[in-house]
Amino acid sequence: MSRIGNKTITIPAGVEVEVKAGNEVTVKGPKGTLTRQFNELYTIEIAEGEINVIRPNDTKLVKQIHGTTRSLLNNMIEGVHEGFKKELDLVGIGYRASKSGNTLVLNVGYSHPIEFDVTEGLEVEVPSATSIVVSGIDKQMVGEFAANVRATRKPEPYLGKGIKYKNEVIRRKEGKTAAKK
Repeated sequence: MSRIGNKTITIPAGVEVEVKAGNEVTVKGPKGTLTRQFNELYTIEIAEGEINVIRPNDTKLVKQIHGTTRSLLNNMIEGVHEGFKKELDLVGIGYRASKSGNTLVLNVGYSHPIEFDVTEGLEVEVPSATSIVVSGIDKQMVGEFAANVRATRKPEPYLGKGIKYKNEVIRRKEGKTAAKK
């Protein structure tokens, strides 16, 4: 029994959800519109401002995807209503970020600057030289772009230098001086 899949999703005010044939769901809200094709095995019911995802049987495959389907649908509704945001910090001497046009430029200790083209549907802001804010309505796109930026220079455990998420805690190591006692 999927605990997440059985939860109902409440539709906030200002958000419209439409289910077309073949389980194609379109969600419209104040921030934008998202469309996604879901598995046709499931029944997506909309009644009285709530959505239920109902599975047809209890086979292993159907049970596995039940909670995922409900979570994806909930993320679509949350995205068009409030949006998603990831904040990144650059830690290190000379590490800085800038935005020129539709390109994010990172100087993070390599011999050349690293450039990322900002995809459509995402907003990238650089409030200071050492912080980046990625926001958008699609949770997967926001998370993937932030993860790709972070992957250019992951934080290292000795000095903590690198690109990290805002509230991420880096486990630090002592280094060589600990063995000399």
